[in-house]
Amino acid sequence: QVQLVESGGGLVQAGGSLRLSCAASGRTFNIYAMGWFRQAPGKEREFVATITWSGGSTSYADSVKGRFTISRDNAKKTVYLQMNSLKPEDTAVYYCAARRVSVQSYDYWGQGTQVTVSS
Repeated sequence: QVQLVESGGGLVQAGGSLRLSCAASGRTFNIYAMGWFRQAPGKEREFVATITWSGGSTSYADSVKGRFTISRDNAKKTVYLQMNSLKPEDTAVYYCAARRVSVQSYDYWGQGTQVTVSS
């Protein structure tokens, strides 16, 4: 089992910045990649960014490219999402997720952290 705990959400004005953190514990040796997803009210959950645990390869949704940066600290077993130039449409609950080696989908999820961007 892998446990994920997010932190760092909050209320920020448009144009501002926030950094989300996701601390992993448990059987983390089996993690292939970590990702951030978000779900706005009335909308489906969508992919935001992902990073591989060992090589650090990253991928982003087009809507956040150039504004968000995903990174990881293997020693701390923590993944970060630096969010700059925030827009009201970035308002959502942000979830951290882990994908295990040889598993095609993200099967461990955190509880989510609210990000609200005011205009």
